Amino acid sequence: MKMPFYSLFLMSTVLANSAELPFIVGHRGASHDAPENTLSAFQLALDKGADAIEGDFRLTSDGHIVCIHDKDGRRTLGNPMIVAKTPLKEIQKLDAGSWKGSKWKGERVPTLEEVLAILPKGKRLFLEIKCGPEIIEPLKKIIESRNVRPPSLMVISFDAAVIRKFKKELPRIPACWITSYRNRDGKLDPDIDRVLATLSDIGADGLDCQANGGLSGEFADRLRDAGHEFHVWTVNDRATAQRFMGLGVLSLTTDRPGWLRQQLSKP
Repeated sequence: MKMPFYSLFLMSTVLANSAELPFIVGHRGASHDAPENTLSAFQLALDKGADAIEGDFRLTSDGHIVCIHDKDGRRTLGNPMIVAKTPLKEIQKLDAGSWKGSKWKGERVPTLEEVLAILPKGKRLFLEIKCGPEIIEPLKKIIESRNVRPPSLMVISFDAAVIRKFKKELPRIPACWITSYRNRDGKLDPDIDRVLATLSDIGADGLDCQANGGLSGEFADRLRDAGHEFHVWTVNDRATAQRFMGLGVLSLTTDRPGWLRQQLSKP
């Protein structure tokens, strides 16, 4: 069995943050209050006490890595442009904030470099890759040129092929496979056997999954016994957070990082 990476994660968390568990991750920043995946949303999450920020990243037509969830700009940019077919210069002309309210007018789609630049020492970026393996080479160049070290970065993706390639190229950086679940005949799909097989096959350090109510203590124990990390998303209420804390998850990703920390601090 491999040495569990989660022990290093926990150790670095305790050293970097005066608060113990839960480790709070701002989903697309403080996306309940600010326009998702913008520098303002990330800064707000950090200001409200998030231990980490989570953002979605894609590759532009001219090879830049930008922070945006959707493959096009219809929902958050008011423009149907396709990210993969548009150069950075054109994407950054678009307004990424007005859809959330007039106070956010003028927000721009940030690059990965801009997001890394505002990340304080002791905080982390959960970097979700929303496109394919073509992003790995430019991502590797940024990580190496900026000397990004494991405690400050976690790569996550629903695409098993992306995680497999990333771990081959940058094995020292932790990477987790993401999954949601379907209920088939009263059982979760994928089940723990399939999850463990996938994690082993692609060399992932762990699982970052939907906070599904069907996940059990046995599921969590088998992940840990296999040396894998266990993270969940998106948790926006106290009861769900407490349940998964009881299962020993390493982090809770939430749209409301400040609010959730306050709720969990109450007796």
